[in-house]
Amino acid sequence: MGEFNIIFRGVRGSYPVAKKEFLNYGGNTSCVEVNVGGHLIILDAGTGLIDTGNALLEKYITSGVSNPDRTPMKAIVLISHIHQDHIQGFTFFRPLHIPSTTIKVYGNANYDESLSDELANILFGKSFPLDLGDIAGNLEISDLNESEGIIIKKNSEIIIKRIETLEDEKIGKDDVLITYYRSYAHPQEGVLIYKIKYKDKVMVYATDKESYQGGDAKLTNFARNCDLLIHDAQYTTEDYLNKFVPKQGYGHSTFDMAVECAKQANAKNLIFFHFDPAYDDKKLNSIKKQYETENIRLAYEGMEVELL
Repeated sequence: MGEFNIIFRGVRGSYPVAKKEFLNYGGNTSCVEVNVGGHLIILDAGTGLIDTGNALLEKYITSGVSNPDRTPMKAIVLISHIHQDHIQGFTFFRPLHIPSTTIKVYGNANYDESLSDELANILFGKSFPLDLGDIAGNLEISDLNESEGIIIKKNSEIIIKRIETLEDEKIGKDDVLITYYRSYAHPQEGVLIYKIKYKDKVMVYATDKESYQGGDAKLTNFARNCDLLIHDAQYTTEDYLNKFVPKQGYGHSTFDMAVECAKQANAKNLIFFHFDPAYDDKKLNSIKKQYETENIRLAYEGMEVELL
């Protein structure tokens, strides 16, 4: 595995699907695993997170003959927003239930509730046998301020500072820089768009956002010249404009919108993501024939991309 490796664990939107017609692209909801600079960063916690957890647990078990000898599991989870398809794998993330595990979760639910309170209310208590406080691992949940950025140092130290003061912090060549902003092109509280930079490579994760007429200038500027743009592509243009059940205002883009964003941002590579759960392999294969090029691809479960 390279220094900047991306694995797609879940590529669906809305809800998971488990049918034979969906095997090629997968039926799990949003989760992208980023192994960068020796750190594990997980983008969203849909049902794809369960596979990430199982893979981590397997490595943990084989790293030593007993728990004291094993290498503890560590990860940073970045939540784009708290709709079910982006958090529903969290309670079944098995590393959380190992005492030596350290998981740091970052995101922002809304301006009135903390992310920790929201996750506790939605995922635990009445909807799960455990409360959030019963988790055995070392779990930290923190709210992000849109004006801040995150630096992950080589020694795993995490520094969160305001954007304008990030330059005051020495960003070493082996450090990972994470920046983000809130897009309001998704109901109801918007969504965080993330950018991960390591050495001279940059990826942008822009799920659950709808485009605007003429494009999304804020996203275009944020993703300018990135090496990889992972962009929401839930609908075909025909479905989006369907006169009987139009999808305008649902907070999702079309494949055409994603292509236009990549062009305007001069992104080197584009990967379509967050497919409608009604789109089976046959449907996605037809879309693949229409859009896929050397630099434009459809995400599928298990897909790996190396930026470095």
